Amino acid sequence: MRVIITGASGLIGSALVRSLVADGHEVTRVGRGGAKGSAPPGVSDVRWNPEQGSLPAEALEGHDAAVHLAGEPVGEGRWTEEKKRRIRESRAKGTRLLSETLAGLKRKPRSLVSASATGFYGDRGDEVLTEASAPGTDFLSKVCREWEAAARPAAEAGIRVAHPRIGVVLDAEGGALPKMLTPFRLGLGGKLGDGRQYMSWITLADVVRVVRRLVDDDDLSGPFNAVAPRPVTNAEFTRALGRVLGRPTVFFVPKFAARLAFGETADALLLSSQRAEPARLNQTDFRFEDPEIEGALRRVLKG
Repeated sequence: MRVIITGASGLIGSALVRSLVADGHEVTRVGRGGAKGSAPPGVSDVRWNPEQGSLPAEALEGHDAAVHLAGEPVGEGRWTEEKKRRIRESRAKGTRLLSETLAGLKRKPRSLVSASATGFYGDRGDEVLTEASAPGTDFLSKVCREWEAAARPAAEAGIRVAHPRIGVVLDAEGGALPKMLTPFRLGLGGKLGDGRQYMSWITLADVVRVVRRLVDDDDLSGPFNAVAPRPVTNAEFTRALGRVLGRPTVFFVPKFAARLAFGETADALLLSSQRAEPARLNQTDFRFEDPEIEGALRRVLKG
């Protein structure tokens, strides 16, 4: 199988490339910059520029599937108006360019797996969220709706489109978890605010398996919550991480302090509550390797 991947240098993308190549598949990485050094066996590189509408269609002919993961990082830096513009436009423009290019190919891929996020639902307290739940109304919700809608040209051209709405990805080498480890290991870890906000999470290994299932299964299209089956509150996550590291978790960060430190990002990413469950994946025979938070943390951190 030949697979196009955007965002292949990111946490999920790089793990997905390794997984596919290890199983003998060919990968075409689509990225903004030139490749650093020669590509490994089974991997080739294509350059694109979504802002300029530049993507060489001829390089994408004859692939079996495409996975779109590219986008401005949401959790890095404060949300200035310029940062928010990049977050929004990198997703909408990039997705539209890729989907329109795939739609115009003579030899189209069978499937496009175009990422989204649980931010689609907004801040919903303890409401159980499935793929049938309504979207939220905040900034990230609007971004996710535009992000998913931008893949419509591919679907209209007969390409099967699936949207994994990805939660917080847990891995020791990247994403949110490594940033938490130092204060927790120093015994300074604790809950954020009242700790009642829900976190929908998934390990890197499981999210790669979800994406690969969506690539392979011709019966799966539309949105899928790419989250573990048991979301946890921030307080539950804090206690679990403390147990895994063998450290106390008596401290806490008041809401005002989080907002002072991170601005709008605090409300959107740290204090917002999404109790999403993988309802559609649960209707298939998909099985999570890491369904419980403490076991997942122990495996990820090898605790």
